[in-house]
Amino acid sequence: MARRTGEETRALLLRVGIEMLFERGAAAGVQHIRLQDVLRRAGLTTGAAYRLWTDQTEYQRDLAVAMIDLRYSDPIANASAAVAPLIARQAPIDEVIRVAAETHAIDAEQKQDVSNGRDTQAFLLALALRAAGGTAPELREASRRRHEDSIAGFDVFYQRLMDAYGWRMKTPYRIRDFTEAMAALGEGFAIRALQGIAHPRLDLEPGHEGPDGRWSLFGIAVRGLVHEFMTPVR
Repeated sequence: MARRTGEETRALLLRVGIEMLFERGAAAGVQHIRLQDVLRRAGLTTGAAYRLWTDQTEYQRDLAVAMIDLRYSDPIANASAAVAPLIARQAPIDEVIRVAAETHAIDAEQKQDVSNGRDTQAFLLALALRAAGGTAPELREASRRRHEDSIAGFDVFYQRLMDAYGWRMKTPYRIRDFTEAMAALGEGFAIRALQGIAHPRLDLEPGHEGPDGRWSLFGIAVRGLVHEFMTPVR
């Protein structure tokens, strides 16, 4: 069997560390992933790691960066798939907003539900590490990369929705302003989920000034942003 290269060993140990992060959850953080435990699970000796990292702290830093960079699927693809049938039948914009909001990882219950797959777990783990990154330049850079990548993708997604429904941005707002506000709102609710705070749900009766049906509070807040930033083309 060919001997692993240093890069292959590094990738293996980071992969094992990520598996341990998934098992232990966001609350544990990388500080509780001990390099000796990672080596034991990988079946490697101590020397294999210390040829790559000078100490456990360096390994944990690189593990945090790898977790922040990790994506199992394109979040835009998930959101697009959720609303595509609604757009195809020209469902009311309120229904699109309500359904699209449900694709976000906002519930403490959803966080615990492994049937949601690893996309939700990876998002929440990365968010927790970004929030706790402090001033470490590598973590700040990884966080910036992930943020910019998401913002650019959702810029395109929201523009497609506006085009499909004949809406435009109100002056002087830009699509980027709306996307940044949406990101802050979604991440704020996700942090609450990490803290175990259940997401509020509203059962709204017909006949009042807002929408009706069962809505998440996140969905209602998104609806408010949509009507503040956007308007139908007259």
